[in-house]
Amino acid sequence: MYEEFYGFTGRPFALSPDPRFFYASKGHSRAMAYLEYGVQLEEGFIVITGEVGAGKTTLVRSLFETLSDKPLVAAQLVSTQLDAEDLLRSVCLAFGLEDAPNHKAGQLRRLESFLHDTRARGQRALLVVDEAQNLGPDAVEELRMLSNFQGEDGPLLQSFLLGQPEFRRLLRSENMQQLRQRVIATYHLGPMDEDDTRAYVEHRLARVGWNGRPHFDADIWPRIHDYTGGIPRKVNTFCDRLLLMGYLEECADLDAARAQQVIDEIEEDLEGVLLDETPPAAGSSGPRREAHAGTDDQGDQGDQGDPDQAVASQVSMLRIEQDLEALEERLHRIERNLLVNFRVTQEVLKIVRDEGYEPESLSPVPSAVRS
Repeated sequence: MYEEFYGFTGRPFALSPDPRFFYASKGHSRAMAYLEYGVQLEEGFIVITGEVGAGKTTLVRSLFETLSDKPLVAAQLVSTQLDAEDLLRSVCLAFGLEDAPNHKAGQLRRLESFLHDTRARGQRALLVVDEAQNLGPDAVEELRMLSNFQGEDGPLLQSFLLGQPEFRRLLRSENMQQLRQRVIATYHLGPMDEDDTRAYVEHRLARVGWNGRPHFDADIWPRIHDYTGGIPRKVNTFCDRLLLMGYLEECADLDAARAQQVIDEIEEDLEGVLLDETPPAAGSSGPRREAHAGTDDQGDQGDQGDPDQAVASQVSMLRIEQDLEALEERLHRIERNLLVNFRVTQEVLKIVRDEGYEPESLSPVPSAVRS
């Protein structure tokens, strides 16, 4: 849609991780340095944490691009509430060991044999576990046990663990002491500052042939940073919506006012979704009552002391965070379909007129009238 309007060769703000669009912000550069340091040491665990959408997966995929010429066999595992038994099977599958037995002892033997064969070929094995916060303590302990596989010249398996901030709390727990002793470096990937946010947007635009159209006024960058918090995925979602709005309004200059227009639309859409999805309180009937500051059904007391209202507010904030990405994708599909239908209608009307038909009745127009 807007790609053609602005002369882009592709979609610059797609949500799926793509190493081609990796931008080395100050935080991402430091995190990459830790990963490269771990690769050089050839042992132990490297732990990288960050908020949802901070760019951890893109970071690792970009690292893989730099390792293509190195004797390294890398596998990536996205953990989704795996227990210890499922984790071992998943590790085997991540390395392509589909013939591993169904029982744990057989899986361990098959994996150890694979690791020895890999080292015998002059290669090393690297396991990257994404979404590590979903692992239970037993599964994390299973990962630690896998690091016990040893060859003649050192460990046979190295692991990088990527997760959200709560994974750091798991690592600090008392029963994780043995794993902590094998962690050689940890880094928390925080949000980008305003300068990096602007450079990030311009970098992604440049990757698809941006030549200054659309033009971004200087006052738009603080607005983008404030609204997205410098989180790459949120920046992608917002800028995609911003460019779509520019396309719909045939706008070649984007400023803070345009950005605020998009923000207002997103907030209005989110509010409608939350009102539709929020269930009524237990024991109540009929539609959910709106809360008004300073009044309620009990008299003149405000909502500040109402625990139910506090819980509802917290739930609303959580849903805003969780539903933003899904909502943006849904809106994008709806707007795309509307635009496609509009274009098809315009083309059909043009063909009809060229053939000499009146759109109202589709009856032929006499040649004398046409002339």
